Amino acid sequence: MTTCRNSQFLLIKLVKFPTFETLSILFKPDFLLKNNRLKLIAYTLLFGCFSLLISCQNELSPQQEKKVFRYNEHANIPSLDPAFAKDQRSIWPDNQLYNSLVELDDSLNIKPALAQSWDISEDGLRYTFHLRTDVYFQKNPVFGKDSTRLMRAADVKFSLERLSDPDLASPGSWVMRDVQKISVSNDSTVQLELKEAFPAFLGLLSMTYCSVIPREMKNLSFRKSPIGTGPFKFKRWEPNEKLVFRKNDLYFEKDKNGTRLPYLEAVAITFLPEKQGEFMQFALGNLDFLSGLDASYKDELLTASGNLQPAYKDRIKIKKAPYLNMEYLGINLNADTPETASKNLRKALNYGFDRKAMIAYLRNGIGLPANHGFIPKGLPGFSDKKYYTYQPRKAKKLVQKYKQAHHGAVPHISLATNSQYLDFCEFLQREWQKIGIATTIDVMPPSTLRQKRSAGKLQVFRASWIADYPDAQNYLSLFYSPNFAPNGPNYTHFTSKEFDRLYEQSLLLSDLKKRIPLYKKMDSMVMEKAAVVPLYYDEVVRFVQKDVKGLGINPQNLLDLRRVKKE
Repeated sequence: MTTCRNSQFLLIKLVKFPTFETLSILFKPDFLLKNNRLKLIAYTLLFGCFSLLISCQNELSPQQEKKVFRYNEHANIPSLDPAFAKDQRSIWPDNQLYNSLVELDDSLNIKPALAQSWDISEDGLRYTFHLRTDVYFQKNPVFGKDSTRLMRAADVKFSLERLSDPDLASPGSWVMRDVQKISVSNDSTVQLELKEAFPAFLGLLSMTYCSVIPREMKNLSFRKSPIGTGPFKFKRWEPNEKLVFRKNDLYFEKDKNGTRLPYLEAVAITFLPEKQGEFMQFALGNLDFLSGLDASYKDELLTASGNLQPAYKDRIKIKKAPYLNMEYLGINLNADTPETASKNLRKALNYGFDRKAMIAYLRNGIGLPANHGFIPKGLPGFSDKKYYTYQPRKAKKLVQKYKQAHHGAVPHISLATNSQYLDFCEFLQREWQKIGIATTIDVMPPSTLRQKRSAGKLQVFRASWIADYPDAQNYLSLFYSPNFAPNGPNYTHFTSKEFDRLYEQSLLLSDLKKRIPLYKKMDSMVMEKAAVVPLYYDEVVRFVQKDVKGLGINPQNLLDLRRVKKE
């Protein structure tokens, strides 16, 4: 009775003070809303308060309100400084505020953005960019009387050089590590000189880290007045509640009919912390799209084959595309255990589980079985060869060979993971038990997992690798000897002189067509040695309201709202 009474008092408080911070209490496990009536009241309050919080509070006309794009960021947003855009929660809003010299289309082709063209020297060391001359920064009093000014080459220089500032400590500083000098010859020309050739460098410049901001930003706050050249401008940020952008009337891009972009009037981002609550808001039509698949709602939305449940077919659309994210198990080849030292056993781990069944049961059909190597689908270098398919008989024979070589000892591995992927590891544990491999699952916090993985203290570990830039070299760097952890991402301590030679050779080739055969050869070497157990090639999945038009999808899961319309 006491718990019920306390719950009622809290609900009354939430009615009077409806903020996301207080509303989030309703969805925490320690708040005991087991009474169905109270639960119904709670959700009703949530829906009503949510609608109040996401409104633009009379800033827009009723007609303009219909052109507001709304999405939720459950993890909150730490900063709007592009120099700190290290993950999706920051990249998505920054992508609305800023532009870079170049950008990627939905097929990962590099195209002009702030730079209308560029030249690359024959030795691959000098990149000369010719800037657009019609790009204005979003209006701000810092610019004086006219409240804006043209973007110039000096702004590009300032933006890129600040990434290397040790006082700033940007996580994107590595992007500029091979840049020796940035020079400006006039207001529309900027040149970057590299220390050594790096064919994927142009792709790096498309990253959000490399967004161009005005030099005046060195004296301004990114929380109160961020300034860029993007399709939307900053309006208001209320911590833990909402972030609002308005249409930038000065944006330089136009559609094929000459209409200035963007079509939307505003973007409203909310911070409801729980995935289930986020899904409920989407189901009610209060959010325009939902990205990704969470266990709390995957069965409600999708069938086991990855199609929409019948109840949602007339209300929402589903979009899927290859995602530059590889989900895998890494095997520490220096773990000094007989199991990891045995190539037969490492191959048995690869042959001994059904990837198709894993994706169907645990991901509702979202994802593709990782049978073709470590380079994911969607990148040049993806192999048409299948390396490890589900072959339990072959896996059992390989386990038997291991036992014969180790006096009948039953192989046992320790698999480290975090709680988010426990269901995957339990699936593997059951599958491997069938072929004669015992598995202990060690669940630890993500930070502990990262630390132990870098220190080489894990035997087998679950991991993922999302491409920083669209080149297969990004994935193959995980097996380059000089990148041994903790000084790099080679957590498996894979080593091969031939692999290193091919890797270094690929860095000298500016022609992608010439690099692709080398990529495929290196990929095959990793698979032959079975240094990893690829699980699945991830897919971007988006659920979109039927009235939203023009929201594309891409392998990097970038959110591009320039051409989005609401009808």
